[in-house]
Order: sequence, then structure tokens, then C-alpha cells
Amino acid sequence: MTDLPVITHWIDGAPFGGISTRTAPVFNPALGAVARNVRLAGTVDVGTAVASAQAAYPAWRDTSQARRQGVMFAFRELLNARKGELADILTAEHGKVTSDALGEIARGLEVVEFALGMPHLTKGEYSENVSTGVDVYTLRQPLGVVGIISPFNFPAMVPLWFFPIAIAAGNTVVLKPSEKDPSASNWMAALMTEAGLPAGVLNVVHGDKEAVDALLVHPDVQAISFVGSTPIAKYIYETAAHHGKRVQALGGAKNHMLVLPDADLDLAADAAVNAGFGSAGERCMAISVVVAVEPVADELVAKITERLKGLRVGDGMRGCDMGPLITKAHRDKVASYIDVARTDGAEIVVDGRGIDVDGDASGFWLGPTLFDRVSTDSDVYLDEIFGPVLSIVRVGSYAEGLTLINRSRYGNGTAIFTNDGGAARRFQNEVQVGMIGINVPIPVPVAYHSFGGWKDSLFGDAKAYGPAGIAFYTREKAVTSRWLDPSHGGINLGFPQNA
Repeated sequence: MTDLPVITHWIDGAPFGGISTRTAPVFNPALGAVARNVRLAGTVDVGTAVASAQAAYPAWRDTSQARRQGVMFAFRELLNARKGELADILTAEHGKVTSDALGEIARGLEVVEFALGMPHLTKGEYSENVSTGVDVYTLRQPLGVVGIISPFNFPAMVPLWFFPIAIAAGNTVVLKPSEKDPSASNWMAALMTEAGLPAGVLNVVHGDKEAVDALLVHPDVQAISFVGSTPIAKYIYETAAHHGKRVQALGGAKNHMLVLPDADLDLAADAAVNAGFGSAGERCMAISVVVAVEPVADELVAKITERLKGLRVGDGMRGCDMGPLITKAHRDKVASYIDVARTDGAEIVVDGRGIDVDGDASGFWLGPTLFDRVSTDSDVYLDEIFGPVLSIVRVGSYAEGLTLINRSRYGNGTAIFTNDGGAARRFQNEVQVGMIGINVPIPVPVAYHSFGGWKDSLFGDAKAYGPAGIAFYTREKAVTSRWLDPSHGGINLGFPQNA
């Protein structure tokens, strides 16, 4: 494997090999083979990236908003024109099918477009004459160097949730993407440079825990943005906050979809399949539990099962519906839950192991898997499996389903399927989850609202992008100002008059 391409860091506007010679394999999951290697940054390499960002910060902070917006406009146009290149990178390293990769990029582009409004979004407020001759106004200013740590499942979209807003607001960035699919971040950093971004404003370091820890404790890093599993999100939050940094740490999920007896079951079945098996279930907003209110469970399971028969699993470049999982280890872990489900008394309706695929036999394949009558005490129900596994839990009433959802340790996303407006309104009021869909299975907010859950799905109080993203990447100054009236004091040779 020594003759394979090596992905380097991107520091100070150019590829950078770094001091550390450690590497990690980057697989093509559809082939089950190592396609390239990636450099893993050590503490010194992270320090080099932070130093580059710190050196670039004063000039970028003081760059006019018009100039900063010009760079972002150019980046938006380049990204939109060349999104096919990026989609191919995502499919080659993550495995998601091309249509899903293009959808990921489209959602990231929404945030770029939101960031184009930064001059309006960071306007302060002004209060005149709060006391005699005294005015008060506020300014929103950037933080400095910010760190972004992004996950493997959305190599383009999650970085795009963060760095366009951070950069448009005047910050400089060190991005540490997942070492499992790192090329997208380098590609986007190079595109930003092509768009006119000065060297050092956006840097990319690849690495594992050593690189993460170096960012969390570096005194020149002012804030950390993270998306990943709940245990790591908690660690990121506690460590970075302990070192005085702002933190937005988005964690894991176990998203429920409540189906009431009056729901359109064809719509609900389509939604369950789309939300459960898109991107091979490797989404923090995937539906992993369908809570079916009797007496519709049998019919709903039958409809979902029928739809699964028509799904094509295979190489994402071949127009399939679902691709492989990211690594062999992850595929094996997800597949192990099939035996757990059987041991715990669930009904294995569809077993995704050993399926026929449109791709190389060595790929990291697991087909859509469906369990019925899953016990809420089973690890199948409790764990975030993060794969193409959908569980059916049967309940007797709306109230029982609501209680089940609210009892979950996670609170990222949820959905209700019903034709009863009163039930939907009650659900959105009573459910203890951060993002809610009403007949919408994956309720990811548009870019001008903010993304984030409750409970163990979010650590800290800062959601991603939207108004929360603006608040996170800027800080407010309040200025109280008084200027003496020119008529007070000084030389005046005019004819004296009574005041």
C-alpha cells in the first residue's frame, strides 16, 4: 500500500505534508479495498494550522464585508458548477449513491447561500438618547480562530454547516474532517482558495484523537463545532469548555416515527423506507424506530416489506438505491444486531445479510433489515445502530407512543404521521425532541432556521447554522457613547445671546 496516493493536510492555502508521518487507510467501501492513505496530524501539525489561521485573522477580520461576500459568492458559484466532482468524491470514499451525494451538497449549498446575507445578519442595534446626550449601540464581531470537527457520514454537508458562516462573519478556521473520508474537505478548501479566500483563513488537518485533543486545548482556538456520536460529543463539550472555549457539540440519535391509525399508510411506508435506509442508515436524522399504533401495524409492516423487495443495493456509481457501509468493522457491528434482535425475541422480517448486490463482492454490504415486535429493553431499540436497520415497536395508543419517545435518552428528531391536525398539534407541543416532522420523516430545518436536538443529542446550547450559527460565531459589544454639544465651551466671537 506504500505506492497508494497520500492525502495531505491543507494549511496556509496549499497542500502541507506535516511533521507526523503516521497514516491511516482510506477505503473505497464499494470495493472493500484501500484506495489511498491519509496523513494523521500530530500536535505540532495542528499547531501549525492554528498558527496559520491566527496569522490570517487580523487581516480577514478587517477585510470589508463587501470583499468577504465577494469570496463567498464566488465559492457558491464554483461549488454549484462543480458539484458533480464533489459528489464523485463522496461516493468513492463514503459509499453513498450519487443522488444522495448530490442531495447532501444541495443542503450544504443552502447554508452557503444563507451566509451570503452576513452583512444583514450581523447588523447591530442602536438606541438614541437613552440618557440626555447618551446613545447605546451594539456590534457583532468575529471570535478569532475556530475549530470544526466533522463526522464521516456527511463529509461535505456538515463542514458546510459551519465554515461558510464562520468565515463570512470574519473568523478563520481549522477543519478536522473524519479520517475515513477526508478528500472532500481538501477539495472544498482548494475551491475556497480558487474563489479568492486568502491563505490561512481555511485550513484542513487530518487526524485521529491526537489531532482532536490538540484543537480542544489549544489556547488560540476560541470555539469548537462538532457533530458525531453522543459519547464523543460529551467528551468534546466537557474538554473544550474546560479550556474556556465556546462549544456546539451535536451528538447521536434514536429517531422515532409515530404512525397513528388514521395515517395514510402508503405515505408512511414510503417515508419509513426513505428515512430508514437512505445513505445506508448512516444519518443522525435517520428514522430507526417506527412506533405503530394498533391496529395498523400488520398492514404497515407488510407495506414496508414489499417496498424493501424492490431496493437495489450496490455501487453508488451504478444508479443503485443504497450503497455500502463506510468500513468492514462498522458493517460487521451493524450486522451483529440481527443476532441480538433474534435473541431478544424480535421477529426478523427482512435479514440484510448475504443479499445479491450490484457491486464487488468484497464491498462492505448490508442490505435493508427490518425487525418487528422489538422490545424496548433490547439493545436493538436502545442503541444508535447507525446502519440500515429499522425496528417496529407496537403500541396501543397515541399516549403510549408519546411516552415511549419522551423516555428516550435522545432527542434529535422525530415525526408523526397522521391526518388529524389536532393530534399533530398536540404532538409538536408535548414531544421532548428538538426537530419534529409532521408527515415529514427527516425534519432537517432549512438553512435560515437552526439544526439541533435535545437531551443527549446536543451538548451546550448552541445549535448549528441559521440564527444560532450567527450567534455562535460572533460576539456582541455594547457601546455607550456621549459627545459634547459643540455649543458648550470653546471660543465663540458671535454676539452673546441668552440660551
